[in-house]
Amino acid sequence: QVQLVESGGGLVQPGGSLRLSCAASGFTFSTSIMQWYRQALGKERELVATINNAAGSTIYSGSVKGRFIISRDNAKNTVYLQMNSLKPEDTAVYYCKNPFFAEWGQGTQVTVSS
Repeated sequence: QVQLVESGGGLVQPGGSLRLSCAASGFTFSTSIMQWYRQALGKERELVATINNAAGSTIYSGSVKGRFIISRDNAKNTVYLQMNSLKPEDTAVYYCKNPFFAEWGQGTQVTVSS
């Protein structure tokens, strides 16, 4: 029932920018906290960013703070991750998540390389 569909990943050069999207369904999106995770090859999945509902509070991991921006459009049931000043170490599969449900989407691959 809960569905999360990530998109927008791809190959980008170091220093470049990319915007990821996550289309959500199966729950009341407008009142839900939403998160972005990422998992690099050989590493555990890590929490990247969190956004609350209408209050606009956001939380970022130390590795992306100042470079990434999480946002949402409740009319479209979509959460975004704007990624700027990308580094090779940002290479990973990126997933969105509702922390109150167990389901994960398919993720979207981000590769930062010259």
